[in-house]
Amino acid sequence: MSRSDDLRANVGHGIGHYLPSRRALLIGGGVGAGLAVMWAAWPRAQDAPINAGPSEHIFGPYLKIGSDGHIAVLAAQSEMGQGVFTLYAQLVADELGADWRTISVEPAPLSGSYASAEMLARDAALVTPRAGVPEGLAAIGTWRAFSVGSGAAAMMTDEALILSDFEQSVRECAAYARAMLCMAAAQRWDADWEACSAADGFVTLGARRIRFGELAAAAAQLDPPDYPPLRAPGTGHLYGQSAPRLDLPSKVDGSFAFSGDIRLPGMVYATLRQGPIGDTRLKRYNRRAADGIIGFLSAVKHDRWLAAVATNSWAATRALDAMAPVFTTQGQRADSGLIDRRLKAAVASAQGARLIDEGSVRDAFDGRPVLGADYVAAPALHAAIETPCATAAFDGDHIRLWVASQAPGLCRAAVAAALGMRAHHVTLFAMPAGGSFGAAWSHTAAVQAALIARAIDRPVQLTWSRTEAILRDNPRAPARARMRATLSSGATIDAWHAAIATPAARHEWRARVCGERDNAAMRGAAGAVDAAAVEGARPPYAIPNLAVEHLPVDIALPVGRLRGGAHSFTSFFTECFVDELARAAGADPLSFRMGMLGSSSELARCLQSAAEQGGWGGGQAGSGHGLACASLDGSHIGLMAVARPGAAGLVVERLVAVVDVGRVLNPTIVRQQVEGALAFGLAAAVGAVTRYRRGLAGARRLRDLGLPTLGQTPQISVEIVPSEREAGGIGQLGVPPVAPAIANALFTMTGERIRRLPLSTKPLP
Repeated sequence: MSRSDDLRANVGHGIGHYLPSRRALLIGGGVGAGLAVMWAAWPRAQDAPINAGPSEHIFGPYLKIGSDGHIAVLAAQSEMGQGVFTLYAQLVADELGADWRTISVEPAPLSGSYASAEMLARDAALVTPRAGVPEGLAAIGTWRAFSVGSGAAAMMTDEALILSDFEQSVRECAAYARAMLCMAAAQRWDADWEACSAADGFVTLGARRIRFGELAAAAAQLDPPDYPPLRAPGTGHLYGQSAPRLDLPSKVDGSFAFSGDIRLPGMVYATLRQGPIGDTRLKRYNRRAADGIIGFLSAVKHDRWLAAVATNSWAATRALDAMAPVFTTQGQRADSGLIDRRLKAAVASAQGARLIDEGSVRDAFDGRPVLGADYVAAPALHAAIETPCATAAFDGDHIRLWVASQAPGLCRAAVAAALGMRAHHVTLFAMPAGGSFGAAWSHTAAVQAALIARAIDRPVQLTWSRTEAILRDNPRAPARARMRATLSSGATIDAWHAAIATPAARHEWRARVCGERDNAAMRGAAGAVDAAAVEGARPPYAIPNLAVEHLPVDIALPVGRLRGGAHSFTSFFTECFVDELARAAGADPLSFRMGMLGSSSELARCLQSAAEQGGWGGGQAGSGHGLACASLDGSHIGLMAVARPGAAGLVVERLVAVVDVGRVLNPTIVRQQVEGALAFGLAAAVGAVTRYRRGLAGARRLRDLGLPTLGQTPQISVEIVPSEREAGGIGQLGVPPVAPAIANALFTMTGERIRRLPLSTKPLP
């Protein structure tokens, strides 16, 4: 029996625990291709970890069909506002031939079958770059694609990889189901199943037709064909159409449930305080001071935090204030002055690792004028609408948990470890997130809620206050860059050197998401070289002599993952410096860039189109026009900003974007994501930061973060370039070019360069 026959046998006979070897997963086209084979072979038996009602029939890991004709699509990624529920449904509807009105979506269960292979493969490639890296460095910090195991731990939601990670496997699952429905119909008609077709919820053959629901029970027992009979990409009647988002009606009427909407019998409410960032311990608190507060029930003490539990959240907050917990911190504390000094010292010492080394920068610099500039980016906060929240119910040796998580399997493992129980004793209900922007990678609130629930032996809902969310946020890492370059006689860049001082943020994030505490993860990553920490530092331009170095820094501030990643500051460094070089060469910043984008025609087209649509006039003094471009996650964006100084700070009037994201499944969702990312990038360009002193953030409320208001939001236009290539990422594409485009626009108005993020000259809180 061949391997493909063996896989098909597993499907047909309901073997529920087939796990291929790591080698089997890696052969035949890489990790993604191997997992696609496994997912296609998912068993349809009821013992598979999918909840199915008595009239529902399982057709692979992403699909259930009811005898009444309803179709339930299982989404393996967390819905965080990116429209993943609707995109999954569109893929299934087109490939299956379903009636859009019969489709619903529900979160997929925790299972290794939903492993984010594309994300893990990309991360592993970044952590251990293969080209231009010294042999001794290549082995440092390797995170194997399957180091988190083949189980639910590898189930993750990336901010951008919606379609590129799961489109193929979802389509294959639906194609197998369509084939099996056709087989069931063909048996009734004594016909060739390949002569049958499926559309609008019916299997048809000439004038004969049968509803999917009537065939589901029989079809679910059949063996699938050798290969999924996929339709041609993009040929479905819904592909490329702006199908209405399935989650919007319930979000409008308030029935779309988040973690904070969960209500359980006998549930109580908790809030907590954790003290300064660092090695902090709870020292003392006044328990008796809370006794007079109506609704207060108890205090839960932990070495690192104190929680107040009450019958309502307001009483819990008042009780916590009354108890006035005091903390003590040993060793270093996060401090902005310390961060600034260490970043400067790292750049001055130039002690790091060269991650990109092409041509000979040293020879190109020798005896020639070298232009240079230093740039700096402050830590950037997530500032999501929803603060960390988790609901937990403890029952003897089992606990149920409702929480939004971008790594639900690892979150479950962290809770189990904290409670000293096995992971299968933790039932985690994956909830949608109100934003996230990377904040939902943290397991802290889930672990705290579980510990509180066990301590009081009652269901509890823990919600962090806005102040706590700001004080304990793991922000995007700060960075400082020293940029140097020489120009050729033809007004192009001949040599480029970028030395970027920043913590090993991806190493630290990886350790934390796999269960390490904030401080332990930070200490473990300190001094490590991390290619992902400077991701995006390679300019998109053709430069014959190129070098990029990472200068690792220990800043005593735990950092995390933020929408846009390192691109959000490396693009600022690159695109602002390119603009400076264009001016030094006496060239139009647009033509200067276009002359070096010959190897990236998609990006060149986006930039050229954005300039044309924005009315680019050469970036003359007083124009208020600025340009920037970026490529990430397999997508491209060109951006023109119109900005000027104002009496109350800078004023951004327009953002004109042109994007190439490959094949577009739902244009409205693409436009929403790009517009949202542009707005997020604007917020990061002008605010979303705070200063730290003695381990405490200066900001306490959203209004302290300098975020733009609705009235300050510019006119935004987004054009999507038609493309037939594979879909790229869209979730964070709009973030990187915003700050440099605005900074370059302001230069035309003031003649002065702003080389720091945020761009505002106001003191940070």
